[in-house]
Amino acid sequence: MSEIYMPRLSDTMEEGVISSWAKNVGDKVASGDVLVEIETDKAVMEYEAYEDGYLVKQFVSAGDTVPIGAVIGFIGETPDAEAPEPGGAPAAPAAESAAAPAEEKPAGEKPAEAPAAEAPAAGAEGPARPRTSPLARRLAKEYGLDIDAIEGTGPKGRIVRADVEAARDRAASGAPAPAAAAPAAAAPAAQAGSDDLRGSEELKVSQMRKTIARRMVESKQQAPHFYLRRTIDAEPLKAFRAQINEQLADTGVKVSFNDLIVKAAATTLSAHPEVNRSWEDGRLLQHHRVNVGVAVAIDEGLVVPVLHDTDKATLSDISTRTRELAGKARDGKLKPQEMSGGTFSVSNLGMFGIDSFSAVINGPESAILAVGAMKPTPVVHDGEVAVRNTIALELSVDHRAVDGAVGAAFLKDLAEVLESPMRIIL
Repeated sequence: MSEIYMPRLSDTMEEGVISSWAKNVGDKVASGDVLVEIETDKAVMEYEAYEDGYLVKQFVSAGDTVPIGAVIGFIGETPDAEAPEPGGAPAAPAAESAAAPAEEKPAGEKPAEAPAAEAPAAGAEGPARPRTSPLARRLAKEYGLDIDAIEGTGPKGRIVRADVEAARDRAASGAPAPAAAAPAAAAPAAQAGSDDLRGSEELKVSQMRKTIARRMVESKQQAPHFYLRRTIDAEPLKAFRAQINEQLADTGVKVSFNDLIVKAAATTLSAHPEVNRSWEDGRLLQHHRVNVGVAVAIDEGLVVPVLHDTDKATLSDISTRTRELAGKARDGKLKPQEMSGGTFSVSNLGMFGIDSFSAVINGPESAILAVGAMKPTPVVHDGEVAVRNTIALELSVDHRAVDGAVGAAFLKDLAEVLESPMRIIL
């Protein structure tokens, strides 16, 4: 008998949603078979079985949200093997989310008992400890806060990092803790009236959208952003791209302007390792590999596949790999390792005609490059006014890890590489 646990499928995942079960109760399972599809904060991913047997029980249903480590099912040696109720604290949230009201169960089926983790231990006094994430507990200890006094806003009242940091900020400012039930109960009614006036409807929020919202707020609140802007003469880059693509015509590979910018950024990062850093939990980390993330817009939101060792890759490799990862992102088939380990990111909105913009840092990275559209601009060239194609670049930097002069030197050299594009491949 083997328990099936909710796996961690990405570095930012805290919980997953059961998208669909690929196997039904009683089905034979072979090692490598897809058991279940799980919606994470970044994609819908397939979870495979690691042993042979039969799927004896599903403790959660499609649509259920389950924390990492919770038991979601059992595999037995025979299809009629008895599946024990999941035990231990990690399985409690899964069993609770799977438990249906008694009236919804088929006649004669005994309602599931409440998991042991939900009740106080024998002889224990007072209420059970609130659910917390390990990070929340560690931060509460660092900030000198009583974790039991913090109100959780996560799934089923779970105390998460944002709750601890909010409690820390209230303690620092002397503000009282938020009122609990009564004042909050009035909010939905007032909001409903406003929604009626606007003709609004509530949309289902995907795990990806929740994570995007959380991480963007965290990035802006925690990372002190500063911004550096530079406009480059893109005529040499345009000519260089045409020359490269002419040479690659027989291979079927076509290099984009974004491929050139990604490679140029990686080349410049190699020369400026002090930008290839991150600030994480009070630690300054120097990264020895240059892994550039490329922002990809999909229907559900924004994902950032990572090109590992970008500084060592050829332009044709970057072009091929970027298109492959973008396609997998749109199909929801990205693997965890294809979205992890980034040390710098590039976000390009030029294809939408955007002149320039300020990008939010993709934490825990320390910088992100925003790329605008190529457009003809009157400029002074060789002492005369001429119309030349230009591209606006903007570098968003985390001031905790990178100083202004360091970021400025990086952007200066990046602009020079792009204006002398042969340096991209030398």
